[in-house]
Amino acid sequence: MDIRRTILWMILTFSLLLLWNNWQTYNGKPSMFGPSLTSETVDPAVQQAQQNDVSVPNAAVTQSPATAAAAVPGEQAAPAQSQQVEVSTDVLRLTFDTQGAQLVRAVLPNYAVSSKSEEPFTLLDRRAGYTYVAQSGVVGAPAGQSFPNHLTPFHYVGQEQKAGATEVRFEATSDDVRVVKVFTLRPGSYDIAVRHEIHNLGETAIEPTVYLQLERDGNEPSGSSFYSTFTGPALYSAEDKYQKIDFSDLDKSRHNYTRDADNGWIGMVQHYFASAWVPRQGVQRHNEALRIGDNLYAIRTLVPAGSIAPGEVAAVDANLWVGPQDQDAMSDLAPGLELVVDYGWLTIIAKPVFKLMTWIHTLLGNWGWTIVALTVLIKLAFYPLSAASYRSMAKMKKFTPRMQALREKFGDDKAKMNQAMMELYRTEKINPLGGCLPMLVQIPVFIALYWVLLGSVEMRGAPWILWIQDLSARDPWFILPAIMMATMFLQIKLNPTPPDPMQARIMMLMPLIFGGMMFFFPAGLVLYWVVNNILSIAQQRFVMHQIDKAEAAAKR
Repeated sequence: MDIRRTILWMILTFSLLLLWNNWQTYNGKPSMFGPSLTSETVDPAVQQAQQNDVSVPNAAVTQSPATAAAAVPGEQAAPAQSQQVEVSTDVLRLTFDTQGAQLVRAVLPNYAVSSKSEEPFTLLDRRAGYTYVAQSGVVGAPAGQSFPNHLTPFHYVGQEQKAGATEVRFEATSDDVRVVKVFTLRPGSYDIAVRHEIHNLGETAIEPTVYLQLERDGNEPSGSSFYSTFTGPALYSAEDKYQKIDFSDLDKSRHNYTRDADNGWIGMVQHYFASAWVPRQGVQRHNEALRIGDNLYAIRTLVPAGSIAPGEVAAVDANLWVGPQDQDAMSDLAPGLELVVDYGWLTIIAKPVFKLMTWIHTLLGNWGWTIVALTVLIKLAFYPLSAASYRSMAKMKKFTPRMQALREKFGDDKAKMNQAMMELYRTEKINPLGGCLPMLVQIPVFIALYWVLLGSVEMRGAPWILWIQDLSARDPWFILPAIMMATMFLQIKLNPTPPDPMQARIMMLMPLIFGGMMFFFPAGLVLYWVVNNILSIAQQRFVMHQIDKAEAAAKR
C-alpha cells in the first residue's frame, strides 16, 4: 500500500471539506463542525409568549425569575416625547434613549470602520437595517400593574463627576414604584457599572425582579466569505462553561443552555467585539434567549431584588461591557468573559500562544513584526521534529529513481509494485511516514495559531509595513499571497517527486489551491504562512547541506 498517496489524498480531501464548510456557513447554513443542539420540550403557551415577547396571563403573580421573564414587555414604537442623551469618555461615545433609559448607540472612537475609512466603529445602534441595543427594567408587579421597564418614559436627571468617573442618572415611577438607573463610566474602560435602585412608594411589600437584556438582529457583520466566526447570543456559568446559541436554533425554539445559576454572564458576540451583562457573582439569576420578532433576538438574565417593604429601597448592581474583545480586561471583569474569543477545542494551546504573542508585542510594538517573531520562535521550538522530517524526505528523494524504476517494471500490477516498495523500504531502512509524522504533531499548534491570529482584535487596523496597513484585512496588492504560492512551489521542488504522476500533479496544484484561498484571508494570517514557508525552506536547505557534508566526509 502506498501510504504517501493515502496521506496526500487525506490532505486534499480535508482542504476541500474546509472550503465546502466555509461556503455553507457563508450562505447561512450551519457549520458541519459546529456543536449539535438537542431540542428541549417547552410549554406551548410560554413558547408562544417568548417568541412574541408578550405577557402570559398572571405570570407576574409568581415571583420566580423563570415566570417573571414572561412579563418582560415586547417592542413598541418609541414615543414622540423620548429624547436622546449623549455621554462620552475617551473610549466610548454613548447615546441613551429616555424611553426605558435604553443604551441605543455605542461608538468606539479608537476603532475605525475599516482601514479605508476613518469613521469610528459603531457597535450598538438602532437604525434602518440594524438593531443592537442594551435594555433593562423591572418586572414582578401584581396583576394589572406595571413597574418601570425598557418601554417606560424615564426622566433624565443629569450627569455628575465622582472620583474621576461620570455618573448618568435616569428615573421613572409607575404604580408606586420608583426605579433609578445609574450608569457609571470610567476613563479608558469599556466596562459600565449599572445600578438599579428600586423604591417602594406603596403600602405593601413587593418582590420585583430586574431584567438585563441585549437585543440584536440576526444579520452577520461584514467580513470575508472564506472564513467564518460566530455571531449571536452567548452565556457562561461555572458549571457548564461557555455556551453559544445560534440564531437559527432560536428560530426553531430549540434551547440547550444554562437557565439558572448564581454566577456567570450573558452576552452578544461577533468578530472582534462583544457586549455582556454581568450581574454580581453569587447572586441567583435566570437566563433566557429567544426570538422576539422577525429577524430580532434577545438574550436576558433576570435577577430577583428580594422583598422590599413599604418605604424601603433595594439596589441591584451589574456591569455592562460594550467594546472590543480585550481578553485581559474582560477576564478581570468576570470569570470566563474572555472566552468570547473562542478558540474551540484548541484553547489549551491557543491561550499560551496568545500570551506569548502579547508579550512579544510589548517588546516590538508592531503586530506584524510580532507575527514574524512568533513564527520564528515556534519554528525553533519544533526544529528537532522538522529536521527529522527533512532528513527522512532527503532519504526518500535519494531513492526516488529506484522507486520510479519499480513503477515502470511492474506497470499496472499494484500488488507486486507495493510489495516491491515495502521490500525497498525494509532493506534501505526507509520510514515512508518519517516525513509526515513529525509534521502532523505540529498541526494542532499551527491551527491554534491560525485561530489566535483570526480572532485577536489587536490585529484589527494594525499596520505592518509599506502597503500592509491593516493586518485583519486582505492584502490590497495580493503580494503576500503571491509570495506564499512561490514559496510553496519551491518547497515542493525541494521534496522528493512522487513516483505516481497523479500524485505529482496534485502536489503541483496544492500551491494554487492554498494560495488562491489566501488571496481572501487577512494579511496577518498570510504573513504567518509566508514566514513559516521561508523558514521551512531555510531549515530544509540547512538539513540537506548537513546530510551532503556527512556523505562527503564518509566517502573520504
